Amino acid sequence: MTEIKLYNTKSRQKEAFTPLDDQDVRMYVCGPTVYDRAHIGNARPVIVFDVLYRLLRHVYGIDHVTYARNFTDVDDKINATAQARKEAGAAGSLVELIHQRADETIAWYLEDMNALGNLVPDQAPRATEFIAEMITMTTELIASGHAYEAEGHVLFDVTSYDRYGSLSGRSIDDMIAGARVEVAPYKRNPMDFVLWKPSSADLPGWDSPWGWGRPGWHIECSAMTKALFGERFDIHGGGLDLAFPHHENEKAQSCCEAGEDSFAQVWMHNEMLQVEGKKMSKSLGNFFSVRELLDQGYPGEVIRFVFLSTHYRKPMDWTEKKAREAEATLGRWHRMRGENKPSKVPQAVLNALADDVNTPKAISELHDLAKSGDISGLLAGLEILGLRTINAEIAADIRESWKELIDQLLMDRKQARADKNFARADELRDGFARAGVLIKDTPDGPVWELSKDFDAEKLEALR
Repeated sequence: MTEIKLYNTKSRQKEAFTPLDDQDVRMYVCGPTVYDRAHIGNARPVIVFDVLYRLLRHVYGIDHVTYARNFTDVDDKINATAQARKEAGAAGSLVELIHQRADETIAWYLEDMNALGNLVPDQAPRATEFIAEMITMTTELIASGHAYEAEGHVLFDVTSYDRYGSLSGRSIDDMIAGARVEVAPYKRNPMDFVLWKPSSADLPGWDSPWGWGRPGWHIECSAMTKALFGERFDIHGGGLDLAFPHHENEKAQSCCEAGEDSFAQVWMHNEMLQVEGKKMSKSLGNFFSVRELLDQGYPGEVIRFVFLSTHYRKPMDWTEKKAREAEATLGRWHRMRGENKPSKVPQAVLNALADDVNTPKAISELHDLAKSGDISGLLAGLEILGLRTINAEIAADIRESWKELIDQLLMDRKQARADKNFARADELRDGFARAGVLIKDTPDGPVWELSKDFDAEKLEALR
C-alpha cells in the first residue's frame, strides 16, 4: 500500500498518515457561507481536498473513505443579501428570502465546483439541519464550566482551555493584543467567542434554553462532525484563513467536550490565492467569481490545472499567462491520446501525490509520461488529478488565444526579411519550430498550425 505523508498544522510537521480505521477514513472540509457566488479563492480548498479525496479512495478503496463538506446556511451575510432583495421589492417574508438565497447559492456552488472537475462529497450537511446537536453541545459546555450565559448569549471561556492557541501557535495574550473582536460588556475575556446568540423575530431562529436565537459560526462544524463522524475523525481541511479563529475555536470546544485526543487528528490548510501577483480585491478590479472565469471562456480543466501547478501550502498566483500555458498543454495531450485508454496510475504520480499532495510534482511526472509516449499512463495520471484533456472544440479556442501573437511575429519576420535582418528572421523561423508552431509559406501568405508539441513558453520568448 502506498504510504501517504501529510503536513499536519497541529504538529507543524509532515507525518505518515495512519487513519483511525483504514476501513472508514473520514475527512471534513469547511465549505462556503452561501450568500453569493464562489470566488476563485474559494475554489482552491475544494480542488486541493478533491485531489486528496481521490488519492485516499485510490489507496483505501472507494467504499472506505467518507468526505464531508458543509454549507453554512445561517449567517449575517445571508441575512443582509436577503434584506437587500426585500428592500428591492422581492416577494415573500425575510425568512423565506433567506432560505431562497441559501438554496440558490448552494445550487450555484455545486454547479461551479462540478465545472472545475470536483467530485461531489459523500456528505454535504447544512448547518440548519443540525441545530439540535448545536444546542446539546452548547448545553454540555456550560455544564462542564467551559461556557457561560450572558444577556441571552452563550460564550466559550477561552481561559478554561489551557491548550487554546495551540493550533494556530498563538498565546491568549498575543491574541488580545492584536484582537479585532467586539469587546462586548458581557464577555469575561475579549477572546471569548459566541456559541449562541439572540435572533430577532423577523430573522431565522430556534427555541433554546437561552431564548429565541441562532448558533455562532464555530459551533456548527463541531456539532456536524460529531453527528457525522463521532468524536474522533482523521482529517480536517480548509483555507489558511480559517486556522484562526475558526479552526482554533472548533478544536477548543470539541476537545473540552470530549477530551484532548478528540476531533481531527490531522489538520491541513491551503495557502491563499493572488491574481497577477496582487491580493484579490474588488477595489483593484481583480476579484473574479468562478462563474465569471468560466463565462470568459476559461475551461474548468484549465482553471484546475493552473491551481494544481502550485503546491497547496504555497501562495498561488492566477495569471492569464498560466491559463494559456495550461490550455496549450491540455490541448497537446488531447491530440496525443488517440484511441488510448487509461491504464493503472503510474507509481511516480502516486508517489508525488502521497508526498503531501505534491500536485506540481505529479504534473511534472505527467510531462515525462507524455515525452516517453506512455499515453495510457498519462491518461490515468490525469484522471487521479481530476483533469481532462481538451477536446478539439476547446483546442480551437487555444489556437484563437495565441493567434494575435503568432500573426504579429509573422509580421515581424516579414519586416526582418525586408530589412535584410536575416538574424532576426532566422531566430523567428527556428523559434517557431522549437515552439511547435508549424509555418507554411503560400502565395497568399503564411499559414500556421499548432503541433502536438506546442510550447507556449517558447512562443512567448520570441516576443
